[in-house]
Amino acid sequence: MQRQTLTSAQIEQYHQDGYLTLHGFFSAAEISKLYHIAIEDNAISKHAINVNDSTGKRSKLALWYKPGNDAYGLLTRGKSLVDAVDKVLAGEAAVCHFHSKLMQKEPQVGGAWEWHQDYGYWYKNEFLLPDQMMSVMVAITEANRANGCLQVIRGSHKMGRVEHGFSGEQVGAAARYVELALKTMELVYVELEPGDVLLFHSNLLHRSDANLSDRPRWSMISCYNRASNIGYNESSSASSSITPIDIVPDDALLQEQLTGLHEADADFLQKEADVALK
Repeated sequence: MQRQTLTSAQIEQYHQDGYLTLHGFFSAAEISKLYHIAIEDNAISKHAINVNDSTGKRSKLALWYKPGNDAYGLLTRGKSLVDAVDKVLAGEAAVCHFHSKLMQKEPQVGGAWEWHQDYGYWYKNEFLLPDQMMSVMVAITEANRANGCLQVIRGSHKMGRVEHGFSGEQVGAAARYVELALKTMELVYVELEPGDVLLFHSNLLHRSDANLSDRPRWSMISCYNRASNIGYNESSSASSSITPIDIVPDDALLQEQLTGLHEADADFLQKEADVALK
């Protein structure tokens, strides 16, 4: 299996815009396998967290730290994906898996996500170097304006971290700074097809609307960190976020007999233990 590798122009675009879309990175067969495992995964269902937006609509997610030999772990640890992360992250230390989460925006009820930076959350975990952290979104279903695709403010990662406070049960960026950013920076709706991948910087301002359509929007977001960037207030992920990834071949996801998460090994986030929500 041959996946695309990042060109120098794509790396430059990531640093300029704060994000980069890789179309068709995963095959239809891989995404179909991942989707069917996801919807039948009892561990995901059991540990899913409801997070309400400012209007009371809820988004559902399940978040875990340790990448295993299940379908999600093999996707996260794939050689070409880790290589892409390595090419755009600042620093030289090994790439590590901070956490992954399965985002489930169900039809009609899936809530919005307020404007925020991922580092707006991770700052509370006392990671000191946001340039050594990033997120990778894998579209499992189609993501478009109708079902609440991601919106980003192009280039907003260059602002650095802005103040965050609570909006519903979410941590949202200060509205004044979002307003100022939108005066001079472009708002982009990032529409994705299943198998597309979006790389984005930890300080990129982003949000999404509620899913008012009749179609679900499912995505997996894996977050990466350099081994040299320690989270001093992060107990659950302390070992994962500074442990170099055990890379697997790109075709590992198409192995037979893949399963969902092993509940005892995944180290799921418990909502009440999330320091970013306190």
